[in-house]
This record gives sequence, C-alpha cells and structure tokens, in this order.
Amino acid sequence: MREIVFDTETTGLDPKTGDRMVEIGCVEMVDLVPTGESFHAYYNPERDMPAGAEAVHGLSATFLSDKPLFRDGASALLDFIGDSPLVAHNAGFDFGFLNAELGLCGLEAVCLTRMIDTVSLAKKRHPGAKLSLDALCSRYGIDRSHRVKHGALLDAELLAQVYVELKGGRQIGLALAAEVEARVTPGLSEARIRRAPTGEYRAPRPHSASGEELARHAAFLSQMQQPLWQR
Repeated sequence: MREIVFDTETTGLDPKTGDRMVEIGCVEMVDLVPTGESFHAYYNPERDMPAGAEAVHGLSATFLSDKPLFRDGASALLDFIGDSPLVAHNAGFDFGFLNAELGLCGLEAVCLTRMIDTVSLAKKRHPGAKLSLDALCSRYGIDRSHRVKHGALLDAELLAQVYVELKGGRQIGLALAAEVEARVTPGLSEARIRRAPTGEYRAPRPHSASGEELARHAAFLSQMQQPLWQR
C-alpha cells in the first residue's frame, strides 16, 4: 500500500487567523518501506514571519520572498500525494494548513478520512509517555543528531522511521518467521522430505556418527602424543 508521510512548517499556529504554510516535505512509502521518492517545496506566505515561528524552523521572510506562491505549485504537490493516505504527527494541524492553502486556491480539500495521525497511534502504544517526535525518536533509537531546527522534509523522513516502529517496526520480519515456524509440524527431523524436481521422497540424512566412525576416531586420538585436553 502506498502512503505519504508529510510535515509542514508555518508562520504560526492557526490558519484561521492568517497564518500560512511556508514549507512542506513528503516521503513516499510502499508497504512501510521508503521508496526514495520525496517532494519538498518552500512557499512565499505573502506576509511577515513572526520571530517565534522563525526561531522554530529558521525560515525568514527574506529567504521566502523569492519562493513560489502555494497556488503556483499546488498541482505538483497534488500530483505527488495522489489519493494515498497521508501520515503526519499531530495530523490535524498539518491537514488544517494544507486544506486552508487549497481553499485559498479554490481547490478541493483533502478528505480527512485519508488522515493517519502518529500521535494517536503513539498514545495507544505508549499511554502516558511523551509523544513528541524527538521523544519517539529517542524511544526507538532513531538518530536525529542532524536535526538542529525543524525542517519539513527532515521531519517527514524521521517520522517515516517512527511510523514504521509504531506499526510493528523491526518485529515485522520476526512475525513472518513465527508464522512459518508455527506451520512446521513437530518431529520434522523424522519426516520424509520431498526431493525437487522429481517429487520423490527420501529419509532425512542421519547426523550422528556410526559405530565404525567412532572407532576410527578413537584410533586416531590414541596416536596423539600428550594432547592438550589431557594436560
């Protein structure tokens, strides 16, 4: 299944009061495996950048002044995300800004049924624990040493790793192995094994030494002078 893990950076906390999205980063996953495909864009918010927001992500109004408007890059973003489920941390926040930008362009909002919130997943898996992206990276041993400030694509890449862990992570392979083991019948060593490609059967090869082999081994040892294990 194709899923898109994404993150946004904004000028503030509420698009209803005039805050705008200034950056989005998306990472494509298929069956919980990153494909290497991603989407990243900065947008000119057509307004100032509050100092508090700039302190979080480091994006100044000057830096964003020559970036495209969201409406000029909306089609490329929509082409990338397609109709896939969208995964985000505290997803209501990111969906709110994404849909607000789409609304300003007169485009249809992304349906909330496509939303997967990793905060909600983490609450169920780790009730009472800290649920920030940093805290979950620490819990799962995900390296975030290169994360000096928030960045949409970097955070999406980290969140993709967290999402895999929340869905079962490194245990997925072990679960498959357990399924295979559960299907193996007791006494497999005594079973007759099919020989490919003829379809014939043969008894399992014996692994214990025969009496003749044990006698030869004893004769060999008797010829050794002062072996280490007898000192």
